[in-house]
Amino acid sequence: MAKLDNGPARGTRDFLPAEVARREAVIAAIASSYARFGFRRIETPAIESLERLTSGQGGENEKLIYKILRRGLEAVEAGTDPDSLCDLALRYDLTVPLTRFYANNQGRLAMPFRALQIGPVWRAERPARGRYRQFTQCDIDILGEPSVLAECELMEASLTTLVALGIGPLAVRLNDRRLLRAIAEENGVPEERTASYFVTLDKVDKIGWAGVAAELAEKGFPAELALASERLLGSLSPTAAAAEVLSYLAGALPSLDESVLADLEETTRTLERLSSSLRGISYEIDLTIVRGMGYYTGQIFEIAHPESANSIAGGGRYDDLLARSLGQSVPACGFSIGFERVVDLAEVEQADLGVALLHGNEPPDVILVAAAALRQRGRPVALVPRRKSLGRQLDSLYDEGYRAFATLEDGTAGEVRPLSRQPS
Repeated sequence: MAKLDNGPARGTRDFLPAEVARREAVIAAIASSYARFGFRRIETPAIESLERLTSGQGGENEKLIYKILRRGLEAVEAGTDPDSLCDLALRYDLTVPLTRFYANNQGRLAMPFRALQIGPVWRAERPARGRYRQFTQCDIDILGEPSVLAECELMEASLTTLVALGIGPLAVRLNDRRLLRAIAEENGVPEERTASYFVTLDKVDKIGWAGVAAELAEKGFPAELALASERLLGSLSPTAAAAEVLSYLAGALPSLDESVLADLEETTRTLERLSSSLRGISYEIDLTIVRGMGYYTGQIFEIAHPESANSIAGGGRYDDLLARSLGQSVPACGFSIGFERVVDLAEVEQADLGVALLHGNEPPDVILVAAAALRQRGRPVALVPRRKSLGRQLDSLYDEGYRAFATLEDGTAGEVRPLSRQPS
């Protein structure tokens, strides 16, 4: 019999106790910070209807869904469409499940509703550094607020939370899907092909305008589209101030609704205030940001950090997503922190595991009674067999997260003494 591979499935990870403690500390800090802004934590199932997850609004992520076969299927005839045998799937994000949650519970929710979700999601990614098939997402969403107040509040809450975690400097990049649609229209892109155009445009920071031109040509777009796009979007200096960008757009896109630029101005005013009050915050309007989800309808935003190749947070407005469940649009805006990237950047104190009670060969009931007496003092107590080299053991216990120890002497726990790392 072949020996089983004892490692985790490709694209997934095991976490050691110290890693779990760090992740829990970051989650607790995030939840506490967001609670100060009125966001309330909810939970949704890991499994959702396949039909809901394949609504055409999930962008490229819909190609990465883990589908679940219906129960009771014993054989599949050749040529059968596999999708016809599946009705459920693992969620690939937390936003689509939120819309179902809201549709089912709207009558019991205070409006506007501020939701916080932290949980695992699954995507059939090609495993690579920083890309996993199971990972944790952390989302906040505001449902029922139609004005740009929602975007501003999400931005302030998320930036405040990231700064509180000791993460910085942070660069905010802001755009608007309505602006992108106006740019596509100005360049003569047919409405049914705008999604494909946006996907390529989103890559300009990675492949440059020459790469964008080549990819658009591969997709069958006319050569002049790339040139027109570069003239419209590439003529602005990367360091152009927000006011300069907005003034330029007002002249370059005369058909653009004035409310789009007015909303962007409101958000940049909030970002200007935050850049003054929070350390290490900068911002810009970046006309090449697209974001992959097809459900965005208004402002979109990302937060970058110099030590991360990809954005560490992002989101946007998605007013039409709930119409699929309710038959009517509901104002909605959300922000997602890339937890797996943030947890590596965050500055959090190692959790104090409490007291290590060092014991020898005493009877179990004696050891347990001594530990119970220590726990009554209000600290966690772990039973640890005493080793010959006490100094090395104490250093090892400190590295694990214990900050105090006691030894079992004559059937009772001795004095609880603080632990510290000894000089080597």
